[in-house]
Amino acid sequence: MKREYYSSTITHFIKSDIDEILGKLTRNSEFDLGQNQRDAWLEEIIIMQKVLAPYSGSIYFEYSIPRMGKRIDVVLIIKSTIFILEFKIGDKEFSSNALDQVWDYALDLKNFHSSSHDHYIAPILIATNAKNIIPVISLTPQSNQVLIPIKSNTETLQDVIHNTLALLEGTTTINLTEWENGRYCPTPTIVEAAMALYRGHSVENISRSDAGAINLTQTSETVSEIIKSSRNKSQKSICFVTGVPGAGKTLVGLNIANKHIDKDNDLYSVFLSGNGPLVAILREALTRDKVFCEKEKGNKITKGEAMRNVKLFIQNVHNFRDDCLKDEKPPIEHVALFDEAQRAWNLEQTANFMQRKKGKPGFNQSEPEFLISCLNRHPDWAVVVCLVGGGQEINTGEAGISEWIECLNRSFPDWNIYVSSRLTDSEYGAGKVLDQIKTHKNVFTKDELHLSVSMRSFRAEHVSLLIKQTLDISINEAQNTLTHVKSQYPIVITRDISKAKKWLIKQARGSERYGIVVSSQAERLKPHAVFVKSSMDPIHWFLDDKEDVRSSYYLEDVATEFDIQGLELDWSCVIWDADFRYTKTGWDYRSFVGSKWNYIKKTERQMYLKNAYRVLLTRARQGMVIVVPEGDTADPTRNPDFYDPIYQYLKDVGFDEI
Repeated sequence: MKREYYSSTITHFIKSDIDEILGKLTRNSEFDLGQNQRDAWLEEIIIMQKVLAPYSGSIYFEYSIPRMGKRIDVVLIIKSTIFILEFKIGDKEFSSNALDQVWDYALDLKNFHSSSHDHYIAPILIATNAKNIIPVISLTPQSNQVLIPIKSNTETLQDVIHNTLALLEGTTTINLTEWENGRYCPTPTIVEAAMALYRGHSVENISRSDAGAINLTQTSETVSEIIKSSRNKSQKSICFVTGVPGAGKTLVGLNIANKHIDKDNDLYSVFLSGNGPLVAILREALTRDKVFCEKEKGNKITKGEAMRNVKLFIQNVHNFRDDCLKDEKPPIEHVALFDEAQRAWNLEQTANFMQRKKGKPGFNQSEPEFLISCLNRHPDWAVVVCLVGGGQEINTGEAGISEWIECLNRSFPDWNIYVSSRLTDSEYGAGKVLDQIKTHKNVFTKDELHLSVSMRSFRAEHVSLLIKQTLDISINEAQNTLTHVKSQYPIVITRDISKAKKWLIKQARGSERYGIVVSSQAERLKPHAVFVKSSMDPIHWFLDDKEDVRSSYYLEDVATEFDIQGLELDWSCVIWDADFRYTKTGWDYRSFVGSKWNYIKKTERQMYLKNAYRVLLTRARQGMVIVVPEGDTADPTRNPDFYDPIYQYLKDVGFDEI
């Protein structure tokens, strides 16, 4: 399927009738066009036919970028250069948002389009009515063959193309056939993925499909087959999908939930998460995008209408639970997908909550057992999909995956159980409990239910392994893994927060998101204007742009492990406090109470703190800076002896200093 609405050789394009070109654009458009869009295309065609007279190559109008849900106005391939043209018809100024937009397009092709990886890309923003423009053409400091966005108007555009080609003369000419046949292998953020799926894109369009990653499509299809089989045979099934941090478990869940909704055939699915920030952010992002897309099509929809539909698709697991408490009938959904299933509450936490908040003393079911029982109310069929992350329990009362297995053995002997072949790995905490279900009559093990490669970082797949080795104090292994990571994924360390902020800002291009993340126990960062107890709004922090002081870009509000789990940034700054200290005998776990640091003695709470740092250190897609403050000899709660060994350990692993 073609990714553009119109393409041609430049020679043929120049000779073609304008109405013929406009007709092809109109026929291939996905929705009814308004007069403004027709007029914009008409002006773009007239400008390009004039500007391209001296050149040969190829031209593409409305070139699709599925990950972003947008289309590039014009792509040109001339000699050794890919030109990305974004027109702002009638504009006199170059807005920062428009510059970020054209930069994002260039970076998307650079990072995710296989036949664009090794070629120069020149993004150009054309404000057609801008005056007195002197275009500046230069490479980025990163030296990765992407030019800094070039500002142009209609009159200077031909010179911009000429001067860019002159600057890059002698570089490899692009083979047009190879370029057009290049694979698009994006790694979207979870927010981008959710929006693309909700718009109707398939998971294949927005995810990697290279042999280096077990295909998300394969896992999705395996779960879909389990759903289909359960429905056809009137059976009840549960399946456990495992994966390393960032492997795409949540994407699989969103894809299944979106795919298995068919109101005409009474098929309803729901994506459930106990992660409040994730649910709020995804709902808001989908709602904003739906309103925007409908507006682009000329349709009117209120934000409230859009949000109501989104809420059917993505729900907070606790709201789902409460609805099932009030109404003992089967829920409307036959398929429920539980994100971060290992974080469901154990019996003690659930019973305590039910007594305190719901007035139900003596509640005798853990959260996993109650949730399965809700789907078990269906007289015919039901499917529960548990999306399981390893080493991600970060809060008191989180049961881990073993409770799901135990309650199946205890209370649901007739359910089919489909387990990932990797559920036995130590980080999933299923342990010896899996041995107990060997007597269960319908247990199936499937390799396809495991996602083994992190896709959070499209630059380096071994980041999660590096962080695991670093936290396990396996220094030799960490040093070895770092050699494979550092050329593609920069990780630097410093004692200076202001240096870290400058580094972040310098690394990020376009709308690449950056922000500061800290442990929720990091209470002695107050002298650095970092207040973990000061609430931030995750919707504004994650979704708003550089002009909003509440956004992550301002580097003022910080996110903790509770705010950021399941989400990601392009670039992160992790500030390491004295709650998690390095010693020669291992990690020293502390919490700040009153005016001093107290030991954390419970093994369970130590695991939560270690996992908190695991979450913080695996949030960045492209690189991170770790700040270990120097401390202060005059402040006994910030003694340099708390911080210096941490920094020295990170140096010994091999992280570069700035």
